[in-house]
Amino acid sequence: MASWVISECGLRPLPRIYARPRSGASCFNSKNPVKNLRFLDANVKIPMMSSRNWGLRVSVPMSVPSVSEEEERLESLVDEENEFDPGAPPPFKLSDVRAAIPKHCWVKDPVRSMSYVLRDVLIVFGLAVAASLVNNWAVWPLYWIAQGTMFWALFVLGHDCGHGSFSNDAKLNSVVGHILHSSILVPYHGWRISHRTHHQNHGHVENDESWHPLSEKLFNSLDDLTRKFRFTLPFPMLAYPFYLWGRSPGKKGSHYDPSSDLFVPNERKDVITSTVCWTAMAALLVGLNFVMGPVKMLMLYGIPYWIFVMWLDFVTYLHHHGHDDKLPWYRGKEWSYLRGGLTTLDRDYGWINNIHHDIGTHVVHHLFPQIPHYHLIEATEAAKPVFGKYYREPKKSGAVPFHLLATLWKSFKKDHFVSDTGDVVYYQAHPEIIKTQK
Repeated sequence: MASWVISECGLRPLPRIYARPRSGASCFNSKNPVKNLRFLDANVKIPMMSSRNWGLRVSVPMSVPSVSEEEERLESLVDEENEFDPGAPPPFKLSDVRAAIPKHCWVKDPVRSMSYVLRDVLIVFGLAVAASLVNNWAVWPLYWIAQGTMFWALFVLGHDCGHGSFSNDAKLNSVVGHILHSSILVPYHGWRISHRTHHQNHGHVENDESWHPLSEKLFNSLDDLTRKFRFTLPFPMLAYPFYLWGRSPGKKGSHYDPSSDLFVPNERKDVITSTVCWTAMAALLVGLNFVMGPVKMLMLYGIPYWIFVMWLDFVTYLHHHGHDDKLPWYRGKEWSYLRGGLTTLDRDYGWINNIHHDIGTHVVHHLFPQIPHYHLIEATEAAKPVFGKYYREPKKSGAVPFHLLATLWKSFKKDHFVSDTGDVVYYQAHPEIIKTQK
């Protein structure tokens, strides 16, 4: 039985030596000491008053956690309670991101844009002339890689023309875009319109245009050959020319056909113009085969063209796939332009960033495609504080982005289809494909 001391107020317990709790009872009831017994620590031994031994014998814990350990524990509990959900609506608006980007990042400088075109075109012709003069088998593979990369750089500049971020002059954008894209066998307007559809619907399971997920039902309906070509490397990295002709599984139409459901009636003339330009370039290449010989043309143009195709499929795929955390896809009312755009990814390509005009800086570009490529890095840095956890910092690359090859391989092993139901869905893996890719 606990001991008690006499005070002016009557009988009361001896005070506790522990710190008071932050919540709960803050005082004792002096009128009813029996009720207060439950507040005493079981480890406190209080002798009877008659023994005249007023000392307290208290059992001390073996160890007491330090302040830093306790802070870490509390922080971990807070993190668990506030676990980030990438599929949840963000706590900011598109206007908030826009306001964070400096005004000069929106300014388009046609002279500066043309300087990049001149630089890339001179490099393309310089590489072709140098390879032809040297004509050595030790040099040709280096030429193919370098020239294919430069073809990809030309595409990115034409891509800026298609977005209107090249200049404010629509005619200049169209002329430069047709020259650059036709030279690498891309129908400028046909692609421009479908790419606009991709930006306007990114992240939507059914309405997105580029590298969108297949529903489970559509995936199961694919024949074995189609499934193999779509999910077995390196075949998906050679898909772009076939996509231009026939689009993706589940979608019909062609980028060359003005009556395709990709286009509205008033875009018919634009599509015809681009198809004519594409046909003229194809005819020129056929003619050069007769003049220079098919082998020389294969070495100068054919192989670099397929290197360019692999660059295009590689980069565009990794903009939307392959993150360690699952990226959400949306349907119905859950989709919005902002939420869809936030599921894109920035990628670091080392020293190739400058060559292909920082196309790896992709999140801000997807939300605001009007920003010229030479302002994307600054705009991204300004927007990061607004994005918070919705921005996924890219892994830093060495001189050459070899680390992205492992990312690509891993993604094709696990990103196969999404559920037929649900408004926020994530990629799922098919067990048979996993087995064949081990």
